[in-house]
Amino acid sequence: QLQLVESGGGLVQPGESLTLSCAASGGTFEWFAIGWFRRVPGKDREGVSCISIGERGTLHADSVKGRFTISRDNGKNSAALQMNNLKPEDTGIYYCAAAEYYYCSDNVSNWEDDMDYWGKGTLVDVSS
Repeated sequence: QLQLVESGGGLVQPGESLTLSCAASGGTFEWFAIGWFRRVPGKDREGVSCISIGERGTLHADSVKGRFTISRDNGKNSAALQMNNLKPEDTGIYYCAAAEYYYCSDNVSNWEDDMDYWGKGTLVDVSS
């Protein structure tokens, strides 16, 4: 059973950067794709970024392309979400999730249903 714990959330001003971390335990991390999701006020949870197993690359939602970068360190059983040029509309609870033996779908809307394990989330608040 894979456990995921997010950290790094907080209060930042618009235009600033923040890096979220996802620490995994209880499984063979390199076999899992990692996804970052967020629930913003008034909306359903949505996919943000996804990184596949192996060397199959990363994908980002259109709303964060060019601003967010997802990465993973299999040696440290961790993943990260680097968020630059944050906007107030990025405010929400950010979740890390994992899917075993998964290559991230080109369709962002498929990610949530494909994930097997979820963290409890970390709050990001972008306001001045």
